[in-house]
Amino acid sequence: MWIALVLIGIVLAYVVITFNSFISLKNRARNAWADIDVQLKRRHDLIPNLVAVVQGYASHEKSVFEDVARLRSRAMGLENASERDETESQLAGAIKSIFAIAEAYPELKADKNFRDLQAQLAEVEDHIQYARRYYNAVVRDLNTKREMFPSSLIAAMAGVRPLPYFQVADEEREALKIDMTGEKDGV
Repeated sequence: MWIALVLIGIVLAYVVITFNSFISLKNRARNAWADIDVQLKRRHDLIPNLVAVVQGYASHEKSVFEDVARLRSRAMGLENASERDETESQLAGAIKSIFAIAEAYPELKADKNFRDLQAQLAEVEDHIQYARRYYNAVVRDLNTKREMFPSSLIAAMAGVRPLPYFQVADEEREALKIDMTGEKDGV
């Protein structure tokens, strides 16, 4: 009789501990996503200033600026991780286009406001990368625990669903290169 009670107690303790660990991981994932969201908001806030500075020098590149504005608006309104992945990747590519335009204007690259915005954007991109890696690590832990036996039984009973990774699109894998010196390579 005592042995049965001890075994039931052990099983019950395991169920409670495992369930609570799923709750903890889900909350850590929400928190990590919120950190990504904050950094993406910082990026979104820098974009109008960057566009305004570059537009002053290269106003004939209207389609690039319109694309950036459209993507920024779309990205700010998305909550779904997979849709946001795609839009944020497109936005990062559009930002690269702005920096490519800047390469053609030495006076723009020398502009203090432009250099300050570049530095801020580089810092934000680093923070996004760190936040993304932390979020993906928490998601990995949650998804792994959800799939492993016997915790998978508890996950199924508790309705724990796998979370998506916040992935980088192929075109974004190449690091955003920001030239802080204003000099061309090889010159």
